Amino acid sequence: MTPPIPKILVFDSGLGGLTVFTEAAKLRPHAALLYCADDAGFPYGPLSEKAVVARVMEVMETLVGELSPDLVVVACNTASTLALPHLRARWPQLPFVGTVPAIKPAAERSRSRLVSVLATPGTVARDYTRSLIDSFAGDCAVTLVGSTRLAPLAEDFMRGAAVSEAEIAREIAPCFVTRDEARTDVVALACTHYPLLLDFFRRLSPWPVEWIDPAPAIARQADRLLAERFGPDREAAAPAPRAIFTSGARPEPALAAALARMGFSLDDLSE
Repeated sequence: MTPPIPKILVFDSGLGGLTVFTEAAKLRPHAALLYCADDAGFPYGPLSEKAVVARVMEVMETLVGELSPDLVVVACNTASTLALPHLRARWPQLPFVGTVPAIKPAAERSRSRLVSVLATPGTVARDYTRSLIDSFAGDCAVTLVGSTRLAPLAEDFMRGAAVSEAEIAREIAPCFVTRDEARTDVVALACTHYPLLLDFFRRLSPWPVEWIDPAPAIARQADRLLAERFGPDREAAAPAPRAIFTSGARPEPALAAALARMGFSLDDLSE
C-alpha cells in the first residue's frame, strides 16, 4: 500500500515563518504544505507571556481541528519558547518542531569569539536565551540585540511597502562589536522575520559577518521526524501550498506575487 503524503503546517505570528516554509518545501516538495500567519495577533512581542500562550493555543485549536496536520512547525521564537510545552501537552501525538536562537551554531562558527544575537526584545530578555548562551557559548562574548522595528519592517517589505535603509542600519548597528583587534564575525538571526531582510543586512553591514538563518536547521528537524513515520520524500501528486491568514484579509498585490513565486495557489488564499 502506498503510504499517504504528510501534511505539514508551518505557523507564525506573521510572515517570518515563510523563511522556514521555503526550506521545508525544499526537503518535502511532495508534501501537503500549509502556512498560517496569525496576522490578526501580530506582533506577539508586546503581549504578556500569558497572553501569547493563550493566543497560540486558541489559534492552534482551530488549525488542528480543521486541518489535521501530521506535523506542526512553530516558526516563531516567541511562540516556541512560551507555548511549545502547552502545545505538546494538549496534542501529545502530534509532533511540534520549535524555533530557538541559533546560539550553538553561532559559537561553533565564530573565530573571533565575538558573537551577536539579533532578536526581538522578548527573546533577548528570556531566561531561555541566557541558558543557551551558558550552555553553548560560554567562551564567547555574546551581544544580545533586541530590535523593536525589524519584524514590522520585514512585514512591510513583504507587503510591498518602502522600507528605510537608514532605519535598518540603525537596528543592526549594535550587532557589530570590536574588542582589541577582534570584531564580531557571526550574527545569529533569532527571529524568523529577519532573514526576509538579509539582503539589506549584508549591504548595510559595516564589515562582512556570517548571518545564521535558523530556517534550514528547523526544516531538517521536521524532515527527520516525518521520515520516522512517512519515510523520505517521494514523488506524489500533492495539492498546491495553502496560505491562511487569521485576519481573513486578502494579501496585498506585492505579497500575493511573492506567495505565487513560492508556489502558493492564489485561489486557495483563505482565512
